[in-house]
Amino acid sequence: MGGNSKSTWFVGADGCKGGWLAAFVRPADGEVRIRVVLRFGDVLAAPEAPAIIAVDIPIGLPARTGYGGRAAENAVRPLLGARQSSVFSVPARAAIYAGDYRDACRLALATSDPPRKVSKQLFNIAPKIREVDEALRADAHVAARVFEVHPELAFWRLNGGRALSEPKKVKSRPYEPGLALRRALLIAAGCPVGAVNAPAPKGAGLDDLLDALACAAIAQRIHAGKAQPFPDPPEPDEYGLRMAIWA
Repeated sequence: MGGNSKSTWFVGADGCKGGWLAAFVRPADGEVRIRVVLRFGDVLAAPEAPAIIAVDIPIGLPARTGYGGRAAENAVRPLLGARQSSVFSVPARAAIYAGDYRDACRLALATSDPPRKVSKQLFNIAPKIREVDEALRADAHVAARVFEVHPELAFWRLNGGRALSEPKKVKSRPYEPGLALRRALLIAAGCPVGAVNAPAPKGAGLDDLLDALACAAIAQRIHAGKAQPFPDPPEPDEYGLRMAIWA
């Protein structure tokens, strides 16, 4: 996609309690800006005008799903070992736009083979999925520079194509050995030490910060033509959005 210039920014975005944690990275001089914003539109409208936005959210929603969700989820799970449970099965677009959980499960059952309900975890992030989906369907120029990533797949890539041996959380609490492993991989990939060791901003956790930085690392690889989509080639949804996870 091209080389870096002095003014080229990249961003990794990860959903968090406060909205979205965005890690803006300018590799040419190592500047990193971390902030929590309320809406995904705030990332798109950021003054840094990032060349590539790598976001940890499903992009491209199918009309119907098969076993395990989209081809994207099925392609990456076998790579992640014990971390594969972090890759949620994405239901059909109709279920993502449902008004409540019961309706989402009804629509998911009607549009999946074998029939499958929506997990509570995925339903809880449905508003964020809709934010991104609406933004990309509204503007082809936005869709061209926004890519779906997954932090565990990003760290798999930074770890030389090997699944990580440690989780980032245990019993919903930060797990320091897993966080330390991820910090080391980010530093080895060229992420500034100060950014990796920074405290999490208000409204986000340490795992959100490290995940966003990993997403930003993949954004740079996408721009340089060094990232791979899963599946390859990506499948388009009914609106032409890419259904693939990049790393």
